[in-house]
Amino acid sequence: MKLKIGIFDSGIGGFTILNSLLKTSKDVEVFYLADTKRIPFGNKNSTEIRLIAKEICTFFVDKNLDALLVACNTTNACALDILEDNLKVPCFDLINSVSEIVDKQIIGVLATQTTVRSAYYKKAINAKKNNTIIFQQECPEFVSEIEKEKLNHDKLNSLSDSYLSPLVIKNIEELILGCSHYPLIYDFLRKKLDSNIKIIDPSIALIKKFNEYFAIPETDRYESISFENVKFFVTSERDEFSNKVKFWLGINKEIRLVNLRSNV
Repeated sequence: MKLKIGIFDSGIGGFTILNSLLKTSKDVEVFYLADTKRIPFGNKNSTEIRLIAKEICTFFVDKNLDALLVACNTTNACALDILEDNLKVPCFDLINSVSEIVDKQIIGVLATQTTVRSAYYKKAINAKKNNTIIFQQECPEFVSEIEKEKLNHDKLNSLSDSYLSPLVIKNIEELILGCSHYPLIYDFLRKKLDSNIKIIDPSIALIKKFNEYFAIPETDRYESISFENVKFFVTSERDEFSNKVKFWLGINKEIRLVNLRSNV
């Protein structure tokens, strides 16, 4: 019997979690919701994010989920309690998951404005590991650039330099990609950093916790990924999102348009 899994994000950032899930789990049925009408979430305030989270719960409530994978760090930081309280299923989140695998003392975090200002990363890491120094960097333009149908490499290179330099001068030892979109430009970021600085994709930690909870053997890794049991839903720009699914995932899938009702 397949586990029914919900994944949501404002756009394509959740593809990083989806890929990590499908590399280790075959017996899943996935409902992927992209709230493209209100992207990006990262520049919205906490009140707006909490309202959106309630509407996301309404969308998922009749899907009979076995678990929710919170693919948006901003919602994770501002409204995890709403997701847990309303859906009544295990909610696996990026921030608390990655806080358990931090190894070093000086940590850098790239994230959206709202995630940084919530200080959720600092609180979660400090609760698990003493004497850790955490430097956070807001990246207001990354998501809009990554969401473009054609990546502007020059702009991404320039933004990477701008966002990373304040962290590099702090002699960080690990860098957390604190927005699910950012692992999609891992190569841009990796070449900007010394090889001794470890880059952490929180989706890997999230899926590790998911697999442990559902007793999925750690040895299972699949070379090819099947998207047969994945359904995609968007709140706007269905054709544009279909093109992004083709580009990032290499597949043609039906994209369903849904209305979450709010004007936020």
